Amino acid sequence: MSADTASAPSPFRQPKAVWAVAFACVISFMGIGLVDPILPSLAAQLCASPSQVELLFTSYLVVTAVAMLVTGWVSSRLGAKNTLIVGLSLIVVFSAIAGASGSIGQIVGFRAGWGVGNALFIATSLAVIVGSASGGFKGAIVLYETALGVGIACGPLLGGLLGDISWRGPFFGVGVLMLVALVATAILVPPTPRPAQRSSISEPVKALRHRALATTGVTGLLYNWGFFTILGYAPFLMHLSALRLGGVFCAWGVLVAIFAVFGAPILKARFGTARTLYGSLVLMALDTLAIGLFPDRPGVVIGAVIVSGVFIGTNNTLVTTAVMSVAPVPRPVASASYGFVRFIGGGLAPFAAGKLVEHYNVHVPFVLGAVAVLAAAVVLSTVHRALAEADREESHAGPSQRRTDAEQAVRDTPALPEEAVLADTALGEDRVLGGDTQGRLSTNDHPRP
Repeated sequence: MSADTASAPSPFRQPKAVWAVAFACVISFMGIGLVDPILPSLAAQLCASPSQVELLFTSYLVVTAVAMLVTGWVSSRLGAKNTLIVGLSLIVVFSAIAGASGSIGQIVGFRAGWGVGNALFIATSLAVIVGSASGGFKGAIVLYETALGVGIACGPLLGGLLGDISWRGPFFGVGVLMLVALVATAILVPPTPRPAQRSSISEPVKALRHRALATTGVTGLLYNWGFFTILGYAPFLMHLSALRLGGVFCAWGVLVAIFAVFGAPILKARFGTARTLYGSLVLMALDTLAIGLFPDRPGVVIGAVIVSGVFIGTNNTLVTTAVMSVAPVPRPVASASYGFVRFIGGGLAPFAAGKLVEHYNVHVPFVLGAVAVLAAAVVLSTVHRALAEADREESHAGPSQRRTDAEQAVRDTPALPEEAVLADTALGEDRVLGGDTQGRLSTNDHPRP
């Protein structure tokens, strides 16, 4: 063990401010799978069709996608801490009101407001952790990754436990936990100054004119279509109680977290970004197709859903890494653009699945999801050369790698916390479904020469 390694501070020895934001991150990431276990009971108790219940995903994710385009604009005017507080406040208010609602339409509407708050929070949380954490940038990333894994794995389990009591339970539970996080953030996180330079609201949209960014964004949209078809409609096929559904999706979430944090970097180092993604996307398409072929066999559906966590975790990490590797725009802009495109696919897929079942049969949405994921691999292949070049540059520490290392050194300097906040604002949204942060440490923030 080297002296540097031996003397490196533990990433879990952090100021109270960092723990406050990390706790809020855990609760925020719980929201990804929180409603899964209660979808069937919501449909039954509120006399709603599956497609109406699926609007819980659509309103949340589509609004989150659109809000991603303005999070940089907002945070550059309010400052990081104030943006966190606004986002957390919106989540507390709308989750509580959703729990008190009496119709599926009201819940869907308030879930959209929850999406706005979530976008503001997740786009800023990593920036605040980086600016406040001890042990440098890498220590902050370890802590953030840990919060992600705990949140994704525990969200469905909490939803199942509370949903077994009442469908209102998960909404009120999130409201209470987020209120605790809001108070802790307001008290423990020090004030952050507003950035000297304000972001333009049009930058993320203009960035989509770049072919590499648009192509990888479409790849994310397509595989998220398959991902959220599974996440949104599979619960109706398992015929389980809310508690048991929570257990199934907890197992799924554990695999998502493991492969997002550990599996994807190992596979990338062994096979490269492109080949790993081709294999993962093809296997995910087959897994989705298995549900489409055998939707009347709960054992097959349960197994396929759990196994899909392997591919979803890998894809989330490496597609995000690919976006940051090939996009010829600053990292926060690429992040917002990609989040907007991919969450549109994730938001529309569950609602479309419900409508396809109503008009055709239960096989169709999963077969379509499998085709969409397979199409994602085809679309990604059109930027194969750019992905291979990014891998070579990273492994050989080319010019952009050295430039990024220098920028990271600036971010790691304790005397310049605000630079860390500014440089990394809006990174957080790429980790909502498990995207990679470590991979972006070696990507190019500027156009290649």
